[in-house]
Amino acid sequence: MDKRYRVVIAGCGAMAGAWTEYALGREDTEIVGLVDIRLEAAEAMAARHGLRCPAFTDVKEAIRNTSANIVFDVTVPASHYTVATDALQEGCHVFGEKPLAETVGQCRDIVALAERTGLTHAVMQNRRFDPRIRSLRKLIEAGTIGKTGFIGADFFLAPHFGGFRDAMDSPLLLDMAIHTFDQARYIAGANPVSVYCHEFNPPGSWYAGNAAAVCIFEMSDGSVFCYRGSWCAEGAPTSWEASWRITGERGTAIWDGRGMPYAEVVSQAEGQQGKFTRDHIRVDGEDVPLRHTFHHGCLDDMFASLQEGRRAETDCRDNIYSMAMVFGALESAKTGTKINLSSYYNR
Repeated sequence: MDKRYRVVIAGCGAMAGAWTEYALGREDTEIVGLVDIRLEAAEAMAARHGLRCPAFTDVKEAIRNTSANIVFDVTVPASHYTVATDALQEGCHVFGEKPLAETVGQCRDIVALAERTGLTHAVMQNRRFDPRIRSLRKLIEAGTIGKTGFIGADFFLAPHFGGFRDAMDSPLLLDMAIHTFDQARYIAGANPVSVYCHEFNPPGSWYAGNAAAVCIFEMSDGSVFCYRGSWCAEGAPTSWEASWRITGERGTAIWDGRGMPYAEVVSQAEGQQGKFTRDHIRVDGEDVPLRHTFHHGCLDDMFASLQEGRRAETDCRDNIYSMAMVFGALESAKTGTKINLSSYYNR
């Protein structure tokens, strides 16, 4: 049986394993080529997964020799722009790892090229495909706490990666904060308007660059999103999904990033109006079933977007708003000023 989707995987390091396993599990998908700047890395990955497809060092050559129609971009961030633009120009959809690209201009160029070609470029924002965050969003969307005024996220961990992250100028904002920023947009159903950010490197940090930041974002729905994070915070770690508090007109929603979310809202019982502190009732978040979660859940949506003729949830034209939060926070930290973000995502 002919496969509907012919995939070239660009980047054959450790992260590519999850993408490869997903593709191998789809009956309508065939991996037709592997690309890596080190040919031996591509050949080694083929051997690990029992693949008989050819290996290449150039994306364009791989596409032309395999008649691929999708490229999985699992390369390092510095290569995302080249891989994406080469693939789109060769007529392939692109499903790629975050970040969309390394600069504002590159992000805009990818979005414009996807528009011109009518092809899909979608970004791996896997934390959207966590049933618990979907449950939290449903609490907010249902009006459980009323109109949202404040969204807070705490992210405090101490991973000792070693390697390139330890030498980065802004390891937290550049490498990790995109996840939490994208989560905030998803939870709020709103886009960023402005940001003020203070970035610093706390005592005891083993990173060369700033490993901690506090950011205040104004959002398009009038709410404020406050991010507090550190990648060198030993002890009492938060979840990798962050710890969340969302306050609204009638109550507060809580998610610790580990269990299920819940809300506490003002009781509608008689006698509340005159009380100094009102009584509250708990509303538990409901289960949200997903066929697959995280990486595989995001890939499910990417493929479904092609089948259904719609944009993927993490399409580049949406993801550029999350990238604007990163670029804007970095500029604010550098200049010490509040940054209007519209210039980052308006062409």
